[in-house]
Amino acid sequence: MSDSLKELWNARHLIAALSINDVKLRYKNSFLGFIWTFLEPLLMLMVLFFVFSNIIKSDIDNYPLYLLLGLIMWYMFSRATNMGLVSLSDRAHIIQKIYIKKEVFVISSCITAFIMMIFEFVVFGVFLAVFQFIPPATIVLLPVILFEIFVLSLGVSFLLSILNVYFKDIRFIWQVVMQAGFFVTPIIYTLDMFPENIRVILELNPMAHIISMSHNLILYGTPVDINSAYYLLATTTAIFVVGYVVFRKKEAKIVEDL
Repeated sequence: MSDSLKELWNARHLIAALSINDVKLRYKNSFLGFIWTFLEPLLMLMVLFFVFSNIIKSDIDNYPLYLLLGLIMWYMFSRATNMGLVSLSDRAHIIQKIYIKKEVFVISSCITAFIMMIFEFVVFGVFLAVFQFIPPATIVLLPVILFEIFVLSLGVSFLLSILNVYFKDIRFIWQVVMQAGFFVTPIIYTLDMFPENIRVILELNPMAHIISMSHNLILYGTPVDINSAYYLLATTTAIFVVGYVVFRKKEAKIVEDL
């Protein structure tokens, strides 16, 4: 394990280069280029804000900011896992010719998604200024939440990238899972809207805890619920460990199976 970590550390410059290159390639042939990084959450916010402010009439405090923050966190997880899922298969031509730690490609994909999330937080900062909203002191805990979502995304990506090598349908299945996941995660609503028996089921989703904590820390100044924090830590760690163990177990055969 220590040798593997040492190899990954030695490959840190390659990981950074791949991550930055992926961000550039994502918008290389588009007219607006990097501007899409800011337009995507903005356009989604406008649509959802219109629907839930004028049709469904949401009474959530600071709803525009609530929506945008939830979207940013969800986009991070969705992008990271979708990019991580194809990170090995899309680079099969490299993996089959050159020896590179396979983890490099999965990690770089998640870092790419993380970089894009940072861009989106710039949009969020603009909205804070527009709405003249000053975040509470609890915002200092945001890096902890960002670390949790990165580790969760990485663990899921490790598992999905291996599954995609053997089961090509997994990418389509995961798209459906992500679409369903959007609506069972408190992005456009709060968990308090549901009765206890339903809320308990929804709270099994670690992303529900991540997004709820983000809302509470950044918008409402609510201290982190200790039970929620422990659950998130346990599930995130478990998913990462399982994903990485499966990845390492199948890593040696990846070249043959790609």
